[in-house]
Amino acid sequence: MTAAAALKLTCATCGQTNRVPVLRLSEAPKCGSCGEALVDGRVADLDAATHDKVTRGDGLPVLVDYWAPWCGPCRMMAPEFAKAARALVPDVRLMKLNTEDHPGVSARAGIRGIPALILYRGGREVARLAGARPAAEIIAFVRQNGAA
Repeated sequence: MTAAAALKLTCATCGQTNRVPVLRLSEAPKCGSCGEALVDGRVADLDAATHDKVTRGDGLPVLVDYWAPWCGPCRMMAPEFAKAARALVPDVRLMKLNTEDHPGVSARAGIRGIPALILYRGGREVARLAGARPAAEIIAFVRQNGAA
C-alpha cells in the first residue's frame, strides 16, 4: 500500500464509517463522530446493524465471537478472547455479538452452537472455529487464515 492508503473502519459504538490512514493504525485512531477508539486492542460489543456494517465493509479483518451471557464456556473464554485482541492489534479487530439479544444475526450467520468464532475479511467469511479456546489458539486460528 502507498503511504496515503486508507482503510474504512466502522465504529462499533456509533456505526459511523471512518477512513483511517494505514500508517496510523498503530496510533489508536478514534471515530470522527463519537471519539471512541477504533483500533485499540479491546473487544467491542456489536449490535445487529453494526455487525452487518463491520463484517461486510471493514478494511481490516474482523473476528466475531458469537456468545450468550448464560453460556459458561462463553464466559470462560471471554478473558482469553480479550488477550487475543490485545495480541492482534492493529492487524485484526476482535468483536462480540450477544446471540440472545440478536437471534436474527446468529441465524443468518448459521450459528448452531456457542461460543463460535467467525473470521471475516473483505466482506466475506474466511473461516470459523467452534468452542471455547485459549488465547494462543485464537491467535493461531487468525494467523493460519492469513488475517495477521
